[in-house]
Amino acid sequence: MEEHYHPHKIEEEAQKYWAENDSFAVTEQEGKEKYYCLSMFPYPSGKLHMGHVRNYTIGDVVSRYQRMQGKNVMQPMGWDAFGLPAENAAIKNKTAPAPWTYQNIDYMKGQLKKLGFGYDWNRELATCTPEYYKWEQWFFTKLYEKGLVYKKMSAVNWCPNDQTVLANEQVEDGKCWRCDTIVERKQLAQWFIKITAYADELLADLDKLEEWPEQVKAMQRNWIGRSEGVEMAFGVAGSEEEIRIYTTRPDTLMGVTYVALAAEHPLCKAAAKNNPALAAFIEECKSNTTSEADMATMEKKGVDTGIKAIHPITGEEVSVWAANFVLMDFGTGAVMSVPGHDQRDYEFAKVYGLPIKQVVKPASDEECDLNKEAFTEKGILLNSGEFDGLNFKDAFEAIASKLISEGKGEKQVNYRLRDWGVSRQRYWGAPIPMRYLEDGTEVTVSLEDLPVRLPEDVEMDGVQSPIKADKEWCKVTHNGQPATQETDTFDTFMESSWYYARYCSPQADQMLDPKAANYWLPVDQYIGGIEHAVMHLLYSRFFHKLLRDAGLVDSDEPFKKLLCQGMVLADINYTLDEKGVKHYVAPGDVEKRGDSSGQEQWFLTGTDTPVVHQGMGKMSKSKNNGIDPQELINEYGADTVRLYTMFASPPTQTLEWSESGVEGANRFLRRFWKMIASHVAETSEGVTALDANALNDAQKDLRRKTHETIAKVSDDCDKRLTFNTAIAAIMELTNAIGKFKDSSDQGKAVAREALEAATLLLAPIVPHTAHVIWHELGHKEAVVDAGWPKLDETALVKSAITLIVQVNGKVRAKLEVPADATKDQMEELAKADANVQKFTDGKTIRKVIVVPGKLVNIVAN
Repeated sequence: MEEHYHPHKIEEEAQKYWAENDSFAVTEQEGKEKYYCLSMFPYPSGKLHMGHVRNYTIGDVVSRYQRMQGKNVMQPMGWDAFGLPAENAAIKNKTAPAPWTYQNIDYMKGQLKKLGFGYDWNRELATCTPEYYKWEQWFFTKLYEKGLVYKKMSAVNWCPNDQTVLANEQVEDGKCWRCDTIVERKQLAQWFIKITAYADELLADLDKLEEWPEQVKAMQRNWIGRSEGVEMAFGVAGSEEEIRIYTTRPDTLMGVTYVALAAEHPLCKAAAKNNPALAAFIEECKSNTTSEADMATMEKKGVDTGIKAIHPITGEEVSVWAANFVLMDFGTGAVMSVPGHDQRDYEFAKVYGLPIKQVVKPASDEECDLNKEAFTEKGILLNSGEFDGLNFKDAFEAIASKLISEGKGEKQVNYRLRDWGVSRQRYWGAPIPMRYLEDGTEVTVSLEDLPVRLPEDVEMDGVQSPIKADKEWCKVTHNGQPATQETDTFDTFMESSWYYARYCSPQADQMLDPKAANYWLPVDQYIGGIEHAVMHLLYSRFFHKLLRDAGLVDSDEPFKKLLCQGMVLADINYTLDEKGVKHYVAPGDVEKRGDSSGQEQWFLTGTDTPVVHQGMGKMSKSKNNGIDPQELINEYGADTVRLYTMFASPPTQTLEWSESGVEGANRFLRRFWKMIASHVAETSEGVTALDANALNDAQKDLRRKTHETIAKVSDDCDKRLTFNTAIAAIMELTNAIGKFKDSSDQGKAVAREALEAATLLLAPIVPHTAHVIWHELGHKEAVVDAGWPKLDETALVKSAITLIVQVNGKVRAKLEVPADATKDQMEELAKADANVQKFTDGKTIRKVIVVPGKLVNIVAN
C-alpha cells in the first residue's frame, strides 16, 4: 500500500468501480426493508454551489449509512429544469432555454459524480422533458374532470409599454426590469387548482408529521391560517346592494366607524364613474404591491367613495372608503374598519380624520390611550349597548347569534390559504393542456394528444413568450373542430410537487406505477433548505393527497422525516472606491494581518490595500463570497470537502466556512491513510484472530474505545443526524490507535479491529478513501457492500475504574479499583490511601459518602 494519500487517484478508482458495477441501482425487493432518502433536486444553473454540496453530502451520508444497516436504499437525483432563470440566461447568451439547460445538466451531473454521491442514475429525470410533463398534463385534465380545476380572473404584473406579463422577480422598485415603465396590476383569466378543498386535511395531518421540525409545521399552520369568524352584510344606503365582510373580531363590531374597500371592488368602480378623484385613485392602485409584508408598512391612502354603509345592528350609516391596504384577492375585498382596535385601521383614520371609538377595554382594567395607538388585545366590551361587560368569547357568540337571528350574518371558518394559481404567461414551462373551441367552450386535451409539446427551437426576444408570439403554434383541431391551444404554462411548483413520486417508476408509461410507488413511498428522509418550508412542501403534500385520491398511492403524506439544513456562510469583504461604491472581494483574495497592537486588519492579498471586513454572511454571487466546490475538489479531493462539510457544524445549523478547517480535514485523512499504510506493512504476513479472553489491560482499553465509538457514531448517524459529533468520536478513536504501541499478535489483532471499525464508520462520509482502504485491509467485497460494524457489548465492560477520593469536598486521591468493588471495599481502599490518611490523621471521621463507581467523600474534623 502506498504510504502517501493521493485523493484524485483514490477517487478515480472508487468512482470507476461504482460505475462499472452500477453499485447504486436498486429495484423493489419485497421482504427487505426499504429506505428512500431524497435531497431536494437542484435547478440546473450551471455550477454547484456549497449549499448544494452540503445538502447532497448529508443525503449521501444518510443513504450510505442506511445501506450499511442492510436496507434496500434508493437515492435518486434529477433536475428542476423549467423556470424564468433559463429564459433570462437565454436572452443574455442569445440562445434558447433548452440547449442552455441541457448543457448545464451535463456539467452539474459531472460535478455530482466527482463528489461521489451514490445516486441511482437510472432514475434520473428532468422536468423539462416531454416524458415527464406529459403525465403532469394528464393529471391536470383528471383534476379538471373532478371539478378541482377552474379558471377565473386574477391580478398579474403588467408592463403597459411591452404589453406583457411580468413575474414578481421582473418587477424592480415597482418598475419593469427591461424598460423602467411603472408596472400595473391587470386582471387576466388564469387557471387555479382547489387546494382550499384540502385545507382542513392539510392542517390536521401536520400532527401526523412527528419527525418534521416544529418550526416548519408552525409556518405551514400560519400559511393555511384557519380562522373562525363571522361573515356579515352591511347594507348600502339608497341601494339594494350589500357589502359582505368577514371578521374574526365580531366583538369589535360596535366600534366600526367606516368601511374600507379594495380599489377594484365593484362598488368602487361604479362610484368612480362620477368621481374623478376616486377614478384616479383606482388607477394609481394598479401599480401597488400585493405583498402583505409591504402593505403592512406602506403609507395608508384612500378616497371617500361617497357611499354610506348601514351598520347591521345599530342601523347607523358609516362612510365607505376605497383604501390601498385592502386587496380584492383576499377575502371579500371589504373590511369593517375599527380604528380603536386595529392598528392598520387606526393609521388610516388618523390620516383622514375619521372617528376612533373604543369598544373594548383591558380585562385588567388598565388604562389604554387611543391617542397613541389602537388597543388590539381581547378584553371586556364597553360602549357596545346590550353587549357591554361581555368578554371576547361571550361577545363573539352573542353578536353572532344576533346577526344570524336577523338574517344579516353567519358563523364561518375561513382560511388564509388561497387556491393555487398555476398559470404563468412565460415560455419555459409545461404548456397547460386546455383548448378552446370557436364558441369559447374550454376542453381538456385527451391522453392520445399528450404531451402538448413545448417547442424548444425558439428565439427569445426578451419581451413575449415565443408560443404566445407564434400565432400558428396555438392552432389545433379537437375532435375535428378548429380549436385554440392554451398558451399559458404551468407554475414550476407543479413539476417539483410530484417529482419524488416519479422517481419510483421514471420509465413507466403512466404517471406512476402504483406498485412501485407504494413500495417506496413515503420518502423516509427528505433534506432541503428552510426556504422551501411553506410553498414547495405544502404543494407537495397537497399533490400527494390528490395522487392518493386518484388511486395512485396509498399513503397520506409524501415525506416521513424532514431535515432542513442550515445555510453556508462565508466572509463578506469589500473595498470602497473614490465615490464610496462597494466592490465585493472574494474571500480567497483577502488576507488577515495583525498590527502592532494585536488588532486584526484585512488587505487585498499581497498588497497594502485595505479591505472592509463585514463579517460572515450567506454565500451569494452578489456578495462575491461564494466558494467554488470544483476548486476545492481539484486541490484537496472530494472526500476532504465531504468530511469538512459534515464536521464543521451540525446539519441543521449554519456552517461558517473556514479554509483552515478544510486543511484540517485534509490533514486528518492523510494521517489516517498513513496509519493504515503503516499497519498494513506491519501485518503483511497476516493477523492472528482476536481472542477477547486473552487481552491485557491496554488491549482491552483500545477495544473498549473501539466499541464505545461504534455505539456513539451509530446513535449520531441514526437518530440524531449529528455527523459532526460522530466524526469527532472517530477522530478520538484514531488518536487512541495512534498511541497504541503493541506489536504482539493480540495487539495487532486489536489494532486491526479498531482500524476496520474506523474505516467502516467513515465509509458513508469519505466513501472513496474507505473504498480503497477496505481492499488494502484484505477484504474482497467492496466497502459499499459491507455492513455496519457490530457492537460487542462485552467489550464495553471495564475491569477497573478510576475512583475519586475527597476529604471534606477536596480531591485528595485518584485510585484504580476493580469495577465490581462493593461500597464497603471502595470505602476501605479510600481510607487506606496514604495521601487521604495525611488529611484525616488526628481527626474524627464523621461521615463517608460513597457514590459507587465514581466517588468517595470523607467528612472529618
